[in-house]
Amino acid sequence: MTSHLPENGRLLAEEVAGDNAPALSVSELSGALKRSVEDAFAHVRVRGEISGFKRVGSGHSYLTLKDDRACLDAVIWKGTPVAFRPEDGAEVIATGRLTTYPGRSRYQIVIERMELAGQGALMALLDQRRRTLAAEGLFAQERKQPLPFLPRRIGVVTSPTGAVIRDILHRLADRCPSHVLVWPVAVQGEGAAQQVAAGIRGLAELPQPPDLIIVARGGGSIEDLWAFNEEMVVRAIAASTIPIISAVGHETDVTLCDFAADVRAPTPTAAAEIAVPVRADLLATVRELGLRSGRCARRYREHAAEKLAAVSRHLPTPDRLLGPQRQRLDDLSERLPRALARRAADARSELAQAAGALRPAVLNQRIARERARLTAARLRPELVTRRVEEGRQRLANLWRVAEQLHPDRPLARGYARVEGRDGAVVSNVAAAKAAGGVTLVFADGKVAARVEGARAPSYGRPKPEQPNLL
Repeated sequence: MTSHLPENGRLLAEEVAGDNAPALSVSELSGALKRSVEDAFAHVRVRGEISGFKRVGSGHSYLTLKDDRACLDAVIWKGTPVAFRPEDGAEVIATGRLTTYPGRSRYQIVIERMELAGQGALMALLDQRRRTLAAEGLFAQERKQPLPFLPRRIGVVTSPTGAVIRDILHRLADRCPSHVLVWPVAVQGEGAAQQVAAGIRGLAELPQPPDLIIVARGGGSIEDLWAFNEEMVVRAIAASTIPIISAVGHETDVTLCDFAADVRAPTPTAAAEIAVPVRADLLATVRELGLRSGRCARRYREHAAEKLAAVSRHLPTPDRLLGPQRQRLDDLSERLPRALARRAADARSELAQAAGALRPAVLNQRIARERARLTAARLRPELVTRRVEEGRQRLANLWRVAEQLHPDRPLARGYARVEGRDGAVVSNVAAAKAAGGVTLVFADGKVAARVEGARAPSYGRPKPEQPNLL
C-alpha cells in the first residue's frame, strides 16, 4: 500500500509507533511523585517567615513559610505540640517531612515541631505584641485595681506539682494564714495559655470568688515563659474584676502578664509577701493602738477633770444660789396664815349676804307662782288643740304649693327637661351647642340626644297684630 502522508506527518507517525512506554494515569503519577518526595525529604528543617496563618474548625492549622525568593506551604495537624502561638511575620524554624497534596498538585511540609528562629526574633515578636496591646489600653495605669489589705480567700493559678505553689503556701502560712484556692494549670507547652486564661476566668466565676488572684510560675527561658506572653492570657488578666498579682519567673524575667496585672511581683514568694501583711505585725499594731487609745482616754479624762475643777471654782456656791429662794420661802410661810384667815372672813361675809336672799318665804312665793301657771295651762287644752290644727293646715298648704312648683310636674303634661353632661339644666341654644350632647328627661325616663345644629323656632304663620283695645 502506498502512503500519502506528508513528510512531517510521516516522521510523527514513525515516532509514535516506536514509543513502547506504558501510559500512566494522573493518580499513578501523583502517587509516584508523593513517594519520591517523602523518601527523599523524610526529615527536613526549614527556616522562614510565617504568612497566611489560619486555624480551621477541625483544629488543624495551615500556613506558608517564605523568604525573599520562594514560599512553601505548611500544615500543622491537630495535637502537634507548639510552644508558642504562630503569628504572621514571625521567623521560625520548622522541623517535619515533605509530602505532596495530589488534589492540588503541590508539595508541602508537615510540621512536627516549630520554634522561633533565635532570641532576636522572639524578642521582636514580643515587642510587637506589647505595642499592639498597649495601644488598646490594656496596660493603662487607670485600669489597675488596688489590692485588698487583708484578703480572706486567695486564688493561685499555677502548676500544682512545682515548687512555686509550695513556696507561696509556706510564705502565706508564715506571714498570715489564709484560705488558698489553687487552680491547677500547665505553665508551659501546648495549651498552657488556654489553661491559664481559663483558670483566671474560672476563679472569678466561683460561687465564692477569691478576693485576690496570684498568677505564678518559676523562672526559665523566654521560650519556657512564652505562655504568659500570649494574647489570650493578657486579655483575661486585663478583663478580670478581681485584683491580680503577676509572679512569673525571676526578678529579671518580664512577661506581658506583668504589664496587664494590677501588681507585678519579682518572684512567687514576693507575691505572697505582697498579698498579705504579717499577722504578728498586725497584732503588735493592734496592741499598740489599744495602748495608745487607753493613754488617750486617760489623758482626756484627766484634762476634763482639770477643766471641770477650773470651771467649778468660778461657779457660785449652793448657798449663794439658794439663799434668796430660801428667804422668800420663809416670808411666804409667815404670810400664809394671815392670808388664809382673811380669805375665810371674806367667804363668811359673802355667805351671810347670800343667805338673806335664800329665805323660805321668798322660795315659797316663787313655788306658788309657778304652780298657778301650771294649773292655768292644764285648764286650757282646747287652746293647744287649736294651735296644733292651725299648724297642720299651714303645713298642708305649703305642701300643695311645693307640689305645684316641683320641676318634674310639667313632665307629666308632655314637656321634657334638657340637661347637660354634668347634670345641669340647659336653658338656651348657646348652652346646648356648647354641651354637644344632652339628656332629655321625661316623666317616665331619660333619653340621650346629640346637638347637631340650631334653628329658629317656628310657630306657624304669624298672626296679624291686634288693635290695642285699652
